[in-house]
Amino acid sequence: MKVIAIYNLKGGVGKTATAVNLAYIASAEGNKTLLWDLDPQASTTFYYQVKAKIKDGMKKLMGHKSEVEDAINATHYENLDLLPADISTRNLDIILDDMKSSKKRLKNILAELGGDYDYVFIDSPPGFSVLSENIFSAADYLLLPMIPTTLSVRAFETISEYFQDNGLEKKKIIPFFSMVDLRKNMHKDIVDEYQNHKQLLKTAINYSSEVEKMGIFRAPLPAFAPKSKSAKSYLSLWEEFKSAISKK
Repeated sequence: MKVIAIYNLKGGVGKTATAVNLAYIASAEGNKTLLWDLDPQASTTFYYQVKAKIKDGMKKLMGHKSEVEDAINATHYENLDLLPADISTRNLDIILDDMKSSKKRLKNILAELGGDYDYVFIDSPPGFSVLSENIFSAADYLLLPMIPTTLSVRAFETISEYFQDNGLEKKKIIPFFSMVDLRKNMHKDIVDEYQNHKQLLKTAINYSSEVEKMGIFRAPLPAFAPKSKSAKSYLSLWEEFKSAISKK
C-alpha cells in the first residue's frame, strides 16, 4: 500500500484537483484506491458527492472511538473509496495535540487497513501543524503542486528545509508545476529556471477553465471530460509519478 499525500505549505495551488483526479485515474487502472479528505474545506468530499456516514466521524476516528472501516464511504466509481471530511475536521490539530503519540496517529489508522488498498491519497490542508507532521509521518510520498511564482517556489524550499532540519527524507518530496500560465513572464521564467531540477516532475498542469468545471459536474475531470487537455495532463502526471517512484 503506497500512501501519497498531496501537500503544500501554501494554499490555492491545486492540491484538491490533483488529489481528486489522480485518485480517480489510479482506481480506473484497476487499483483499489482510498482518498482521504483532511482539508476542512471538504472540497474533495463535495466533488465526489459523498456525505459522511458518522457524525463527527473524523473526531471519533482520531480519538480511537471509531474503526476506520466504519468511516469509509464508497464513491460512484469502481475501486475508489473516500474517507470524507466533516465539520470536526477543522479541529484535528487540537484533537491531535491532546493525544500521546499524536505525530503517528494517521500512520496508525492507515496501518489498520492492512493490505486493503493499493494506493491511499491524502488531500492535505496547507500550513505547518500537528496534522501536517502526521501527514509527513504517514506518507510514503509528498506530491507537491506549486504555481511558478516566487512565493510558491519559496514554500517548496521551506518544506525541503523543514524536512532536512527534522531528519525527514527529502527524497519523498516530489514537486511539479500547477496552474501554469506561460503567457505570464514570471511563470515562463520560473518554469525555465527549474526545468532541470532533479526532484521536479516534467509534467505541468496548465491553468484551465476545465479544472474549474469540476465544481459544476462534481466529478473528476477524466470522468466527464476524458479528452480534455487537462485530463490528459493529469494522466501524464500520474504516469510520470509512477515512473519516478519506481526508481527510488
